[in-house]
Amino acid sequence: MARVDFCLGNDITAPVAIDEFEKAGFDSVFDPGRIALIPDHFTPNKDIKTATLVKQMREFAARHHIEHFYEVGRVGVEHALLPELGLVGPGDVVVGADSHTCTYGALGAFATGVGSTDLAGAMATGEVWFRVPESILYRFDGGPAPFVTGKDLILFLIGEIGVDGALYAAMEFTGSTIPHLSMDSRFSMANMAIEAGGKNGVFTPDDITREYVEGRFRRDPVYLASDPDAVYVREYQWDAARIPLMVSKPHLPSNAVPAEDLGDVNIDQVVIGSCTNGRIEDLRQAAAVLRGRKVHKNVRCIVLPATQAVWRQAMNEGLFDIFVEAEAVVSAPTCGPCLGGHMGILAAGERAVSTTNRNFVGRMGHAASEVYLAGPYVAAASAVAGYIATPQHVGLEEPLKDGAAGAGRTPPAGVERRAQ
Repeated sequence: MARVDFCLGNDITAPVAIDEFEKAGFDSVFDPGRIALIPDHFTPNKDIKTATLVKQMREFAARHHIEHFYEVGRVGVEHALLPELGLVGPGDVVVGADSHTCTYGALGAFATGVGSTDLAGAMATGEVWFRVPESILYRFDGGPAPFVTGKDLILFLIGEIGVDGALYAAMEFTGSTIPHLSMDSRFSMANMAIEAGGKNGVFTPDDITREYVEGRFRRDPVYLASDPDAVYVREYQWDAARIPLMVSKPHLPSNAVPAEDLGDVNIDQVVIGSCTNGRIEDLRQAAAVLRGRKVHKNVRCIVLPATQAVWRQAMNEGLFDIFVEAEAVVSAPTCGPCLGGHMGILAAGERAVSTTNRNFVGRMGHAASEVYLAGPYVAAASAVAGYIATPQHVGLEEPLKDGAAGAGRTPPAGVERRAQ
């Protein structure tokens, strides 16, 4: 039995957990300050059914004085919002009724998805039963190639080991490449640990982690690292400089190939956002490609800032001007397109390049549609080209420095650091 530091549910999973909580006869939560209910999948509510589910969450939160219930105007994609608000951090045990809860391993937390019934028990007791996962070590060495980010590294990794290559294992990311990766890239990698079957993904906290956490995390961080003589069931090692921009073809994240191999694949839609790639760095990367260019006339390009703070910072940096001038559309924070919920559903025969994390059959709409997973650079370049492309294909030869994609405005500090 593990003590839980924080737990969460969304508008798909929390209502089921609430039903189970009440069916079991629980009359109180273990700590109203350590639970988050985030209606992010169909926000703003797309129909009566989703409005009813959110109403159930709202009333439960009020009844049990749950502090962290956020909806329209305050909500964000849960796995971007919770770290941004400082609700999860190093040393935490975090469970969420969403498989991509593993995102918080980027901060050095043990974070994993659970079922709604387990969430009900965690909300009531503050504890969850686990089988302790074995650990697998994934070492990346050397500096990444131009435009290559954490999204490319994790797509490459999943392509190498398969969607069950880390089944119920703790995936530990290490090596000399890691200091080259921003927190946003690390969030992307930890986010997709589940796509390799992992129980969790985890990074050892370093100076980049500390810079992100200090002044933001609401509790005292506990910085943990593996022992020097730690035992791993398997170890992998790759030269990051040899990993190209990657794309995962339908219908599995493990169908990963170099993006440059897919130049004959025409597309209908591009989605830039989600809990995997909707943070400010991701939007800057997309804007660097789209600046001064137009989205192809046959492509719909949808940009989804992951949180209200990211939305505001992107606006203040001038990124929205770039997106609108490129003829892309900017949405409110939502998970909608990722799971085929709303805000970008695909029809039969349509193809999308998406910065999301899954490309299963029917994931973004009709069962006869196709989803290609990529990072923001490839997604934005594909939107311009009308087919799967790299930034070099559309004339961008090297990455711009952070913030250089914008219009020269001074960004607010709300996303980068959050003072208490």
